[in-house]
Amino acid sequence: MAASRARRAEGSRAAADQPVPGGAVSARDDLQNPAAPLAGEFVDGRHVLLARVYFADTDFTGVVYHARYLEFFERGRSDFLRLAGVHHTELQAGLHGEKLAWVVKRMEIDFRAPAKIDDILTIVTRTEEVSGARIRMAQQLLRDGSVLVEAKVEAAIIGEGGRPRRFPRQWIPAFMPQADA
Repeated sequence: MAASRARRAEGSRAAADQPVPGGAVSARDDLQNPAAPLAGEFVDGRHVLLARVYFADTDFTGVVYHARYLEFFERGRSDFLRLAGVHHTELQAGLHGEKLAWVVKRMEIDFRAPAKIDDILTIVTRTEEVSGARIRMAQQLLRDGSVLVEAKVEAAIIGEGGRPRRFPRQWIPAFMPQADA
C-alpha cells in the first residue's frame, strides 16, 4: 500500500513538471518563478494583479466582508514587492544586508461599492512617495474598470530589533520608475 502511494505521489510530481497545454505556466512553475502570472505585472509604473472573489471572502449578505479587502490589498502589495525584487522572504533571509521586514504603519480605506462572489477584481498598486524608512502607496480594487475600494497605505522597513531602516536608494527605481535614484 505504501508503494502505491509513493508511485501516485511521484506521478503527481512528474505531472506538475510538465508544460501545460497552450503555453500556460504549470502550477509548479508558478510557485518557483516570481515573474509567473500569479504575481501580476507592472503596467505604466503600476502593479496590476487579478483576483477572484470566493465564497470564503463573503459575509452572510453575499458581499465581500470588509476585512477581506485588507487581504486583497496585501496580496497586491506583496506581489508588487516580489516583482520589484524585495519580497518578504528575501528580506527575512537577509539577502539585502540584514534581516528586514515591511510593516504597515497607517492605512486609510474608502469603500465605494461592494464586490460579490465570483467577481474578477483588479488590484492596482502604485508608489506615491518614498522618504526615509517610509513608503506611501495608493491602491485600488476595481471590477470591470469601476473603483470599488481605494486605500492609502504607509509602510516602513524595520530591522530585527524593530527599529526603522532607511529605504535603500538603489530600490527607488523599482518602486518609482519615474524617479531618479
